[in-house]
Amino acid sequence: MAVNLDIQLKRSNKVYREGDTIAGVVVIDTPTDVKHEGVFMTIEGTVDLQISTQNVGAFDAFYNSVKPVQLMMCSLEIARAGRFPSGITEIPFEAPVTPLLNKVLYESYHGVFINVQYLLKAVIKRNFLNKDIHKTLEFVVENNPCLNMLSSKVDKFVINQNTLANVNDSSNIPKFHIVGSIDSVICSIMQPFTGEMKIEHSDIPIKSIDVQLVRVETCGCAEGFSKDATEIQNIQVAEGNVPTGISIPIYMIFPRLFSCSTTKTTNFKIEFEVNVSVIFVDEHLVTENFPITLFR
Repeated sequence: MAVNLDIQLKRSNKVYREGDTIAGVVVIDTPTDVKHEGVFMTIEGTVDLQISTQNVGAFDAFYNSVKPVQLMMCSLEIARAGRFPSGITEIPFEAPVTPLLNKVLYESYHGVFINVQYLLKAVIKRNFLNKDIHKTLEFVVENNPCLNMLSSKVDKFVINQNTLANVNDSSNIPKFHIVGSIDSVICSIMQPFTGEMKIEHSDIPIKSIDVQLVRVETCGCAEGFSKDATEIQNIQVAEGNVPTGISIPIYMIFPRLFSCSTTKTTNFKIEFEVNVSVIFVDEHLVTENFPITLFR
């Protein structure tokens, strides 16, 4: 006898901000009458921190002390013990989206070493002869829009064989000259990352030009911090040998959940960078890096 449990929210986009009310229904679909010991709903938000494997062996105390950070917790009894009739039963629920005392509701974010997640967890309690029935649904928390954040001035850049860092001998690097600009390194997450670049000269043909979004995740405690940079997305803006003197637009949308407002706390930081990479046909790779600040 299968009992189906589902959670449905009134907001189809499942996006909430602090101070909102999250509301919906728990739907029970059963072919026959079912006895139960109550229906309960838990609404919780946590930050899960993980140390990269390259740091775990260095100091176990550091690894063990990085514990999840609880941001939100609300428990509701939405139906008392009784019996569900055959068919579909809908049980409404609602609760305020508020943090625990002295906590902040950070934006939902799915990273490699840091995850900020908000979950609805419904459970139908059963007697000891039957297993409880569980259902989990993720909802999204966003910051209120920041109205007083100003974009920075246009950030112009030049890339050539003389500007490259970490190069001991530049004689093997082909001569080239690339100029460009980034419209702003202080970016609204709701707007695209934009700019342009131009190839003024290159001794050898270009194979590809890419724009890469990178997350820099830092987490730890008093014993130390782990900092890791990982790629979120890579967008090719040009393929093949681009003629000189032509403006190449840079345009990138920030992906939801894999990016969020730049966040800095005592235990963790979520920061972002953009790399503009030029790959030559001989596989030489040159990159210009832009640390950026995201806000909503």
